[in-house]
Amino acid sequence: MSLCVRYTKCEDDSKLVLNTAFFKVFKNIHLFDSTKASLYTWIRKIVINSCLDHIKSKKSTIIADELHEAESIHIEPDISSKMKAEDILNLVKNLPPATQAVFNLYIMEGYGHKEIAELLQISEGTSKWHLSEARKNLKQQLENNTYSE
Repeated sequence: MSLCVRYTKCEDDSKLVLNTAFFKVFKNIHLFDSTKASLYTWIRKIVINSCLDHIKSKKSTIIADELHEAESIHIEPDISSKMKAEDILNLVKNLPPATQAVFNLYIMEGYGHKEIAELLQISEGTSKWHLSEARKNLKQQLENNTYSE
């Protein structure tokens, strides 16, 4: 459930996505191949793909601007260390859907920009732009203390 919460804006959407994902798991369990991945990895990939499908179904707008390099933004370590995980999750939830998806895939799931571009059907430059925007937005939220406590 926590994986779905990172990609959706509300708990109801998270439950819907998780329910859809497990329906896909049970429907396609005969396709699982333990020689290719563990059951955990296989289910996790289905859940992530269901989250991305949900985002696409919401017809989120993906900004077409591209950057060749994602801008690196420094956030003071003492700020993030004082926050609870729930506070950080709330900050991420404030991001636009496409930017949130790229941030989650890159930072939380460890995907590269090429993989993200293929998953979301965008260019690598757009993926980098969304990551840069996420970092800028999160830094601004931290500086302005606009996250909910």
